[in-house]
Amino acid sequence: MTYRMPPEWAPHERTWMAWPGPNPTFAGDEELAAARTAWARVARAVRRFEPVTMVHGPGQGESARALLGPDVELVERELDDAWMRDIGPTFVLDERGRPAAVDWVFNGWGGQDWARWEHDSKIARQVADLAGVPVLSSGLVNEGGAIHVDGEGTVLLTETVQLGAGRNPGWSRERVEAEIHARLGTSKAIWLPHGLSGDYGRYGTQGHVDIVAAFARPGTVLVHSQRDPAHPDHARSRTYLEILRAETDARGRPLEVVEVPAPTVLKDEQGDWVDYSYINHYLCNGGVVLCAFDDPNDEVAAGVLRRLFPDREVTPVDARTIFAGGGGIHCITQQQPKS
Repeated sequence: MTYRMPPEWAPHERTWMAWPGPNPTFAGDEELAAARTAWARVARAVRRFEPVTMVHGPGQGESARALLGPDVELVERELDDAWMRDIGPTFVLDERGRPAAVDWVFNGWGGQDWARWEHDSKIARQVADLAGVPVLSSGLVNEGGAIHVDGEGTVLLTETVQLGAGRNPGWSRERVEAEIHARLGTSKAIWLPHGLSGDYGRYGTQGHVDIVAAFARPGTVLVHSQRDPAHPDHARSRTYLEILRAETDARGRPLEVVEVPAPTVLKDEQGDWVDYSYINHYLCNGGVVLCAFDDPNDEVAAGVLRRLFPDREVTPVDARTIFAGGGGIHCITQQQPKS
């Protein structure tokens, strides 16, 4: 049986999310309340376009319902954190269009000292069970935010994630590619050397590709473009652009590279470099839920996405609280493709 991961712009059955609970990422009551408000805004934005199922921890259903409203489905399961893109399954379809769910090994983004994953390492199978689809187990330590596909055989990866010592020590590039291709139905991997600089901080993923580059359609890739030389990502984004402009996809087409300017803000309130990125948007049925930062470039990014997705409504949602926890809108959503 062969499987393929549809591109994110393909029709969805629903979106899966996970409700923030008390954990090291949201250590205090104020931080947790802010996170729940931010997650709820994203869920309600997505719900305008397709069904949303929110997985919440024991005893947290009441708080979730109060902020989500009546039309988001709630399901109770044990959770450690709230990044469904990474802890949930990667949904794929077989050659007859029947769904299945890839269960990668999850180890807290490379076994980071603050992370917990006793429950999160099991949630992909539980979501697959809730969705009523079979599970395809993988021995690769990987997360959903660490891959991006074009639906026609091409996948984006980063060396510091799949080849990082904290995830897959001893795995060669060839072995990683073979496993990725077997699970996603891809045939060509394009490797970027690293992620954005801020993604290597306390709650970073150590280089997820979904804040760096994302396919908008076959042959077209959006790329984070930090244009201020003061920011360390200025050099990094030049590297990404150089690599991708020299690449072809799995079908041999030269990539059309679309630069998306980074927000103008360079540092957060603590004085740390931010990895704010519009690349971390989420495509849903008829819509684009876009990270916003109360920044002049919010509308610039929205304009880029409106041109690329003229049949979709672009909905900006403030993502600063989500980024403070280590990710963005794409990181907290996971699509289940329509079968």
